[in-house]
Amino acid sequence: MIERRHLLSGLALGGAIIAAPMLFAKPGKRPRGETGWQLTDAEWQKRLTPMQFRVLRQAATERPFTSALNSEHRAGTFRCAGCALPLYSSKTKFDSGTGWPSFWAPLKGGIATSTDYEIGVARVEVHCKRCGGHLGHVFDDGPKPTGKRYCMNGAALSFRAG
Repeated sequence: MIERRHLLSGLALGGAIIAAPMLFAKPGKRPRGETGWQLTDAEWQKRLTPMQFRVLRQAATERPFTSALNSEHRAGTFRCAGCALPLYSSKTKFDSGTGWPSFWAPLKGGIATSTDYEIGVARVEVHCKRCGGHLGHVFDDGPKPTGKRYCMNGAALSFRAG
């Protein structure tokens, strides 16, 4: 039988392993933005909150179920929090149950993708086409009509109703 202290220490270690990539920024080369959006880290830090900077510029992941945008259901547009480029229509937002704002399709010209190996397997990273900011990842388990789930960090987005 497992002693309680061993079970608790194992759970704590497992939780730390799972939470570590979400709480800490990932080092490495970030996609460059378009001309005019290639700001220094100091310039980005002045524009963004600390969490927005960690997510958009260092590819951190916010904790699930912490973004107010999860419960945003008004008609409007989700934009890049770094440069305000329109990225997703509220018409494509759905509740994926994952704890992050999710969409089944981006707006044309809003995003770019690259391959991310941060967790040891290939994933498709989504970033803002204009400023290069990290937004989240796209998976092949979304609803029709695309079958895609664009799982975005709420800290990487802003919302404009209308």
